[in-house]
Amino acid sequence: MDLNIIWMLLIGYLIGSIPSGVWIGKIFYHKDIRDYGSGNMGTTNTFRVLGKKAGAVVLVMDMFKGSLAALLPLAFHSNANALLIAISAIIGHAFPLFANFKGGKAVATSVGALLIYNWEFFLLAWAIFLLTLYLTSMVSVASMLGFTLITLCSLFYQDWILTTVALVLTIFVYARHWGNIERIRQGKENMTPFGLGYRRRQKKEGKK
Repeated sequence: MDLNIIWMLLIGYLIGSIPSGVWIGKIFYHKDIRDYGSGNMGTTNTFRVLGKKAGAVVLVMDMFKGSLAALLPLAFHSNANALLIAISAIIGHAFPLFANFKGGKAVATSVGALLIYNWEFFLLAWAIFLLTLYLTSMVSVASMLGFTLITLCSLFYQDWILTTVALVLTIFVYARHWGNIERIRQGKENMTPFGLGYRRRQKKEGKK
């Protein structure tokens, strides 16, 4: 294997390992978000525990990790596939060295990598996610269904690397959301305070 590829994968993993939510919580709010909410260090739990401002910052940071890793081939003057290199950051986010290998669900980092790899598909992915989030009011459903639809849409791009990575990430995202799936089945999944799903639940609870 090319030594540069090894370096890029290592650097990508270390970038992905930066626990944005944990650091923001501890430095600015004196809280470890892993002790609250879902116990996850990702964007959704940051929004829930620390608020919109912190959540937005962590979202950008987590996306940037994927984007930065995808730019490594350019920095190393390598023709390595940017998306394949960015997988190291996605793995780092999910299993971070700097947070005892207990990380987030890698959705934002994956999308950040997609921004560099194919910005048009990045916009499509965001459109699918936001529409699904509005309809369901559940980040978990939007993430899982979003990745599923993104994988299907990738077939039209005739890019086997994109399709393969999207499929693998879809399976991974479903696995990381296993607890959410059970709560969805029980009707106990957390909802965002907006969207059609949230309104339906409010009306249902109001009738009881």
